[in-house]
Amino acid sequence: MMADQTVNRESAVVQGESMRSRVRDRADGTGGVRNGRAEQVQGAESDGQQTQQAVEMKEAMVKEIPVDMFYDYTQLESKAFTSSESEIPVNLLHLSHSFGYDCKRRANLQLLDEQTLVYVAGNILVLQDLISRQQRYLRSCGGGGIGAITTHPNKQYFAVGEKGSYPDIIIYEYTSLRPYRILRGGTERAYCHLDFSTDGELLASVGTSPDYMLTLWDWRQEGVMLSCKAVSQDVYRISFSPHMPEQLTSCGSGHIKFWKMANTFTGLKLQGLMGHFGKTTTTDIESYVVLPDGKVVSGSDWGNLLLWDGNSIKVEICRKEGRTCHAGIALPFAMEEGQLLTMGADGAVRGWDLESIDGADSQGDGGRFELEPMNELVIGPNVSLTSVVRSGHHDSFIWYAQDAMGAIWKLDLSFTHTTPDPECLFHFHCGAIQGMDVSQSSHLMATTALGRSVRVFDFLSKKELTFSHFNQGGTALCWAPPQVERGGGLLTVGFEDGMVRLLDVFNPQKLQALPRQSHREEAKLRLRQAFKPHSTSVSAVAYDHNADMLATASSDCSVFFFSVGEKYQPLGFVLVPGPVRALEWSPHSHSESRLLVLCGTGHVVEVQSPELDLSVHRQTYHLTTLSTRAFCFKSIKSRFQREEEVARWQALKEKKHKEREERHRQTHNYELEPEEATEEEKLPPIHLPDPPSPLCCGFYSEPGRFWLSMGGYDAGFLYHCEFSEDQGLDPAQRQDEPFKALPLHNAEQDPVVSLTFSSKRHLLLCGMTSGSLRVYPLSPGDYSLESMHHYWTLSIHDNSYGALRHLRTSYDDQFVLTAGDDGNIFSFSLLSPEELLQQGSRAKVPSPRTGLEQEEVAQDIEDPSAYSIEMRKQRLESDRVRREAEQKILRKRRTLEDLQKSYRLLLSENQALPPHVCLQPEELWLDIRFVEQAQRVKAQRLKEVQRQQGWEEERSHRALDKLNFWFKDSLSSSVITVVAIASDHRVSTYRLPSAPKHAQDPVRRASQSSSSSTTSTEARIGRTEPGRGAATILEEEMVHTSLVSRPPAVKLADRQVERLRKANEKAEQARAKIQKRKEEWAHLYAEKPDENYEDPRDIQAIQNARETVGDRKLKPSSDLTVPKQLQLNTERKREELTSLQEAMRCKQTEMNTRIIALRDSKFELVARLHTLSIELQRVQWRLPAESHLLCPTLPHVLPEETPERRLQYTRATLQTYKQLRDNWSGVKEQDQDGVSDILQQLEKKMDEGQHTSSQSDATEKTASQPSDADLEPEGKGLVENTGLEKELQMEKQIRLLYQQDCIIEQMQSMICKWDASLRMILHEKLALDQKLKLADLRQLTLLQELLLLEQFERREESLQSKLSIKAEEEEAITLKLKELNEQLESKLQDISKLQEREKALTTTFIASLGDNNKFEEFLTRVFKKGIKRLKKKEKAVEEEQGTGSEEDEDEEWDEDVDEDDADMDEGGAPLDDSVCPTNCELALFENVLQLRERRLDLQEQLQEDRRSAEALKKDCETLTKKGQRLRSSCKAVEDDLELMAREKQQKMNELDVVVPLCLHQVRHATFVSGTELLADLSQVLVLDCSELQRLQDRIPELQYEKGQQRERFHQARQQFARLLQENADMKSRIQVLKKRCDDLMMKKFGRIVDMEALQTLSGNRTLEELKQDKLLRDAKYAHEIHQWDLKVLEAREALMKDTKINTEIMVSMNRVLNEKKDLEQKINAWEKRMGKQLENSQSRSDRQDIVHLQKVVRDQNEQADALTREIQLLFCKGGHILPPGLTPQPSGSTPHPQSSI
Repeated sequence: MMADQTVNRESAVVQGESMRSRVRDRADGTGGVRNGRAEQVQGAESDGQQTQQAVEMKEAMVKEIPVDMFYDYTQLESKAFTSSESEIPVNLLHLSHSFGYDCKRRANLQLLDEQTLVYVAGNILVLQDLISRQQRYLRSCGGGGIGAITTHPNKQYFAVGEKGSYPDIIIYEYTSLRPYRILRGGTERAYCHLDFSTDGELLASVGTSPDYMLTLWDWRQEGVMLSCKAVSQDVYRISFSPHMPEQLTSCGSGHIKFWKMANTFTGLKLQGLMGHFGKTTTTDIESYVVLPDGKVVSGSDWGNLLLWDGNSIKVEICRKEGRTCHAGIALPFAMEEGQLLTMGADGAVRGWDLESIDGADSQGDGGRFELEPMNELVIGPNVSLTSVVRSGHHDSFIWYAQDAMGAIWKLDLSFTHTTPDPECLFHFHCGAIQGMDVSQSSHLMATTALGRSVRVFDFLSKKELTFSHFNQGGTALCWAPPQVERGGGLLTVGFEDGMVRLLDVFNPQKLQALPRQSHREEAKLRLRQAFKPHSTSVSAVAYDHNADMLATASSDCSVFFFSVGEKYQPLGFVLVPGPVRALEWSPHSHSESRLLVLCGTGHVVEVQSPELDLSVHRQTYHLTTLSTRAFCFKSIKSRFQREEEVARWQALKEKKHKEREERHRQTHNYELEPEEATEEEKLPPIHLPDPPSPLCCGFYSEPGRFWLSMGGYDAGFLYHCEFSEDQGLDPAQRQDEPFKALPLHNAEQDPVVSLTFSSKRHLLLCGMTSGSLRVYPLSPGDYSLESMHHYWTLSIHDNSYGALRHLRTSYDDQFVLTAGDDGNIFSFSLLSPEELLQQGSRAKVPSPRTGLEQEEVAQDIEDPSAYSIEMRKQRLESDRVRREAEQKILRKRRTLEDLQKSYRLLLSENQALPPHVCLQPEELWLDIRFVEQAQRVKAQRLKEVQRQQGWEEERSHRALDKLNFWFKDSLSSSVITVVAIASDHRVSTYRLPSAPKHAQDPVRRASQSSSSSTTSTEARIGRTEPGRGAATILEEEMVHTSLVSRPPAVKLADRQVERLRKANEKAEQARAKIQKRKEEWAHLYAEKPDENYEDPRDIQAIQNARETVGDRKLKPSSDLTVPKQLQLNTERKREELTSLQEAMRCKQTEMNTRIIALRDSKFELVARLHTLSIELQRVQWRLPAESHLLCPTLPHVLPEETPERRLQYTRATLQTYKQLRDNWSGVKEQDQDGVSDILQQLEKKMDEGQHTSSQSDATEKTASQPSDADLEPEGKGLVENTGLEKELQMEKQIRLLYQQDCIIEQMQSMICKWDASLRMILHEKLALDQKLKLADLRQLTLLQELLLLEQFERREESLQSKLSIKAEEEEAITLKLKELNEQLESKLQDISKLQEREKALTTTFIASLGDNNKFEEFLTRVFKKGIKRLKKKEKAVEEEQGTGSEEDEDEEWDEDVDEDDADMDEGGAPLDDSVCPTNCELALFENVLQLRERRLDLQEQLQEDRRSAEALKKDCETLTKKGQRLRSSCKAVEDDLELMAREKQQKMNELDVVVPLCLHQVRHATFVSGTELLADLSQVLVLDCSELQRLQDRIPELQYEKGQQRERFHQARQQFARLLQENADMKSRIQVLKKRCDDLMMKKFGRIVDMEALQTLSGNRTLEELKQDKLLRDAKYAHEIHQWDLKVLEAREALMKDTKINTEIMVSMNRVLNEKKDLEQKINAWEKRMGKQLENSQSRSDRQDIVHLQKVVRDQNEQADALTREIQLLFCKGGHILPPGLTPQPSGSTPHPQSSI
């Protein structure tokens, strides 16, 4: 590092040490605590002296620093460092502009005024002007970077916390930017957060690892007020509470901590309380908000809010249905107008109801509270807010937000209708810069990062020209040289998905196709070509020096080559040993074009440039024939260190030798003294790092030679390497050493990660890991870096994580561009600002290519999983192979088809033969197994088809079910029209849909809710009861346990048993008597009414009056108050609407049932009429034609009377439909109209079929009627009838005429009756229709009311939930208050008991002195003397997660001195109570001391109880106040509910209700012209007449009841006065009896005793049993001890025997092992002798195996020939094929059926 910086740091260290000593001294006096350094206070006097010294020091410090003192910024500013004896100017580079933004840094955005933002960029503090877009800069003073910044509340100052060794906090004055104060010694390494107090007087700072020091500063006086260790984890934020200045809060990695400044006896201290997550998952807390009542709301990693009460989580806040408040991390940041504002990684700002959050309580076992946001502002996609700052105006809603995705936003959080949209003020790269390059013809720079954007900057005019977004992040970038693109406007960008895109950069204003006015951009990016050479991220791209070839490298260990042209063509790729870090083409000076590939694993590969005319018809792009050379770095650093150490020793020896010679020369003693024997130090060992050091960067020096910069252990050198001539080894296994190493000053922990040269190679620029820039001047042509001695360095980027990985110079060497991992981009100028102004104002943007406007936009590859070039090549090759295989399979199939055709031809010829010659099918089987296999395949395919068609079958069934449901099942009854027979009257049923599923009965729900509330109340009561009776239950358990665990009773003597029995019987009788008396008293007290007792009948009457009397105001009245039981809500209104619909449906269903019954009766009537018609025809057949009467028209069942028959179908119907559909499809394609035509034709044919069937039925009936011949009597027409016969015929005719008349009359009567019933039902239906219309009107009104109530439902539910929550809290407070009152009462009783015990103790002391004791005065003073008693008060121990906690115990002297003792000691001799006076009884003196100890114990207990009672009183008062606040809140919510009810009633009054009235119902109205009614009836009151009459009759009844109530009240007052007098008399009598009872006890017992305890006293049988049991147990245990002693002796003897046996076994084992070793040696020797014999036997066995295998091959060839001959016989008729291994049978034998064809 530079010398002056080193001096500054040394001075800073000295100042820091002095400051820390001052802080330690102050901590001893004021109570500040250092972790592990706090010393225990030894005494009150020393504490007072140290406190006085601290006060004097503070006063001296206040006097030292004047208010108007400022520091000189030029002396504090960190400057560049130049090595000694160098001529490099300090101001070599001048900062020109900052193009980046460290958006990942926490709280990296502050507001100084309304137009100036300030943020940290590496070692630079940037002040950004929002209007002019100009920047001002402040450098860090220490040179180690900037850790945190904050602004003063009045924006007059801002503080900068730096990094480094014991960094400082610099407080600058704004706007002069002069250093105002410097705070030193607050932490060791870096500050992570700063915060001013609300009044701006204090500053809180917290440091990073390793000390995590929290410091409170009196910053105006540069003094430390308090200091302590925060935690042992990373702290993200510290802040003062805006409502309670003495409280602070800090948060960080997995913790939150609550701090409080408390005054102790040693001074002011910081007391921290770690937050406990409990059941909630531990999370990192980035932000929080402190509520006015001290609660804290923090965020979480999963997006919910955590409400902290004390140091524990009260509730976790989420959204409805368990949704998180934010997607990702949630960050609460402010309270604004009753709402809590939060932001998150989802890019949204939401406002939450602050009152609901403050009173939030868990709504279940999960500990969560569901709440929906009041307001929401979604900024946009791909936005992640991390911090915000508010505008300085108090009435402004403007906020400035830091976006972790690389932007700064301006937000208006007023949440109104006129709120403007969010405005993006600046946008930058997100995260580390992955690629940067500059144009070789203009002052343009291009960058890319993982934020998925490519940006182009004009660093001459200091602005961004254009940018483009892609679907993946960029990882490498190269600006093509001018040889590739004439205008120099081509970018080659690599992305993380392996894509490489060529982008044209051009000036859109120079396009000829469009007018210039349409272009406002100065530059534009356009995609020229996209290709994917790699499967993983592209790490490097580079053009060769001739610009003919492009090389791309990736982390997949591959390097791809492309030929450069109009379209880049792939040439091939090579594989390298490791992930590629960089590519370097050989320069022009080299004879061959080669590529140097630098791998991160330490491997370097040199690849020869491939030919440009490689064939494209290759199967792969892998270039395996390219010439390559490899180098694998081997560490030589430890060898250099060893050589340096040896050289140092040698120099030391020579120096000592010269000194000795000089000393002899001076003394003239020429005899040399013998050299002293010095013990040589141990040389450092040779060390090889494992794993090997990573390779950072490198470059060519000469052909075959190159320079490397390594990281890790080998950092601190530049290594000159060359490729070895021996390249036969595997590159991954090589170990090559550099032949030269050039040391770099102060670079062992700060390796070089990037290197670049100026255009003329006069300067070597190095980017360091610490973010600093080094510049080395070089001599011309110095490729060996021999002139690399002096350097210039400057800290630029962040020293912790801002490695400077990209470094470029402009084409004219006037600018230096840097980009680091911290996301910052800087431009530096070698010219001074004055000279820079003389340059051009802007850079030249390349012109577009000729014809660019006519070119189509290149096709981009947006799919990240798309195939790479090699994968696509392999896929095409596999597709080609697959196509060839498919063609081969097709040829085989064709051959099989020909064979099958010939086989079928043979089968046909076989069937044409005579039967005795024809072959049977079984004879044609080649093998029965083939048939079985075919059958199995057939069955399997059948199952597969069934399985495949199963889904279609199920789908068809489901479709049919849906159609039935939609057209049939959805209607409970379709429209049925019943037509009259003799008239045109007709009546139809109502069309009713299926009945919906009704909601749960409201009465049942109410009962369930009431039961649940009762259950919850009982549960709460049950929870309180255990606390109240815990002591009793515990005592019962203890008694039960003691009874169970007690041993069996010991037998006592008979006399003892009898005495105990009598005592127990007497005590039991007394207990029974006492218990009976208690029960009587309890019964009497239970019957005693309360002071506020009211008669239940009166309460019921009042309740009935409140419910029935009601408010008789009109609904439009503004002061109308609707009772709660009559208030409307959606549930009641929905029930009312449902009941109305059910009633309507019931009436319609009833009418439908009657109409259907009427239709059924018509069916019966038609059948009956048809029967009568047949009978009439039979009668008329026997009558002459002139006697026939006209038969009534027979009715028919019409289709509209039986609509259900339309949905019935038969198989004939389906066949008809299929025929019609086939006919229709033959004419034209089937569509929806065609389907309807088919259905119409089907209905027509069905009707014709029904008509034909009816005609056929009629024909059958006619045919079945008797003929004329049958009806004529026998012999008619042959002979003339006689007179008697004529009379008989006349009589018969008259009878038939009568039957005809009766039948016709009966038919007409039946028809008339049925028509009458139809007309009656029709009349009733018309009346029902009228009622249903009115019901429809009522239903419409109810529906409007329901819709209106649903609008109020959400507000009402919200208010009801608030009210219920308040009521539950009030109930909980009431229960808690009751419990506290009980505890307080119990504590007061304990105090009174202690006071009585103290009085009794004093009485005992007086009694022990006796009368006329001469030591009475001395002993009294001893008894009342207050002594110092040592007691230890344990303080609460804070448990911190991940860290240990220390218990601090302060020993205090608690002095309890009585006033009497003080009075006695004043002016007298000191009292010595350690020695008993002479002649005083020692026992009496010791008894007095014991009584004094007991008195002091009682006094301590009494003080403790009093303190507890005071604490309980305070808790009661607090709960009482809280209850009052809750009651007022409940009252406010009830008022809101009342207002909402009135508003709801007003909205209900605005609804129009239709009330049909008759004229006789209109009363007390004015008529126009006598009969015409007024047109306007808006002011008419509609009232029920019966209700009006009831109200009029109620007036005299109320007057009578009022008189009766007055009479009852007068009688009750007289009775109350009489009862009061009797009560007073009874109390006085009780007092007299109680006094008399006490007098009698004093006379008998001498004191007041408990008579119940005295009466229930019984004998102590337990004591007797325990004594007897003790004796028995002693004897038993003595016997057991004796037995165990005998067992111990036996065990010792057995142990001795086992030890001897084990010794013998070990000796035997040693002998066996020795024998085994000898045998192994013999076996080894035998194996060596037998080796050659085994080899000879092995060769002999091999020869035998070869002969055997040759024989097997010959046998297999013979079998193959036989099979070939058998296959040829398949084409011949009558040929027989035998299975392998069977010989042909003789010609006379019959072939086996399974082996013939």
